Amino acid sequence: MPSIWKRPIELSMLNTGAPTALTHLGIEFTEIGEDFVRGRVPVDDRTKQPFGLLHGGVSVVLAETLGSIGATFAAPEGWRAVGLDINANHLRSATSGWVTGTARPVHIGRTTQVWQIDMVNDEGELTCVSRLTMAMLAPR
Repeated sequence: MPSIWKRPIELSMLNTGAPTALTHLGIEFTEIGEDFVRGRVPVDDRTKQPFGLLHGGVSVVLAETLGSIGATFAAPEGWRAVGLDINANHLRSATSGWVTGTARPVHIGRTTQVWQIDMVNDEGELTCVSRLTMAMLAPR
C-alpha cells in the first residue's frame, strides 16, 4: 500500500512538548504507519471524570487530535484541515493505564476528509469509536 502522507511526518515533530491541551492531558503520538497515525492518553487525575472513569470528552480530544493530524499531513502543502463534525460512541470505561487511538482515513477528498478513530484500553478492548469530518481549506 502506498503512503497517504503528502507532507513529511515524524513522531519527533508531533511530540514537541509545546504547552497545549495535548501536553496538559498527557497525549503522546506513538506510531505513524503508511495509512494511520496512533497516539495515547493516560487515564489519570488529569483525564478522569468525578466517578473515576476516563472522561468521554478526553476520548473526543484524542480522536480529534489524531484525525486532525492525519488530515493535515494527508493534504497537499499549504492546505489546512479544520474540524467540521465529530461523533463518538463510548463502548467501555477505562479506569487506569492508557487509552490508545488509531486514526485511519475513510475518505480523502479535495474539500473534505473523513477519519475513523478506534480507541482501546491496555487489554486491547475497544473503549470508543469516533468519526471525524474535516473541511479542507485551500491555500489563500
